[in-house]
Amino acid sequence: MSIAVIDYGAGNLRSVVRALQRIGADLEVTSNPDVVRAAPAVVLPGVGATRDTMQSLERLNLVAAIHETIARGTPFLGICVGMQVLCDQSEEFGLHPCLGIVGGTVQRLPSHLKVPQIGWNQVHYMPHTAQHPLFTGINDGSDFYFVHSYYCNLTDERDIAATTTYGISFPSALIRSNLAAVQFHPEKSGRYGLQLLTNFVRWAGVA
Repeated sequence: MSIAVIDYGAGNLRSVVRALQRIGADLEVTSNPDVVRAAPAVVLPGVGATRDTMQSLERLNLVAAIHETIARGTPFLGICVGMQVLCDQSEEFGLHPCLGIVGGTVQRLPSHLKVPQIGWNQVHYMPHTAQHPLFTGINDGSDFYFVHSYYCNLTDERDIAATTTYGISFPSALIRSNLAAVQFHPEKSGRYGLQLLTNFVRWAGVA
């Protein structure tokens, strides 16, 4: 069966799809919640605001499907805003609820920094996740491409898989059981980004 790449109108959907196709992944782009529920692995891309993303997911009846998929143990990868909406809530355009799958609040990067952060930055693994299959073949401190104004302030440090420093240190990857998510854009991060996507496909057992 194919990896479900959720289509809710995210601006980076096509680049994520192209990157997955480049590594030979079998995928299906879908906005059908039943297809998401049945998939052996799921990818949630994202660009833009958490509020708009949540409104789109709700309109397409995808919220329950995402919750059920993750709860069932299906491998799941969130990218950029696809990471942020996993949190309890977001402060972007006013405080509003998100998916509430991981504890935390999406907050704006400090005002004294140039925002959004656009460009390459280093990703440093946490000791408890440094050997995780998602990071196979990717050295600690490798550069990935970021485009964001907000970050996930996670409640449980055990969910933090990697951090990046841009004025402050913030979680740039989270891993909890079958759930993984990254703040950066692997589809725009060259060979290391492709390696991470390859690792996710292998970890999901759909290579």
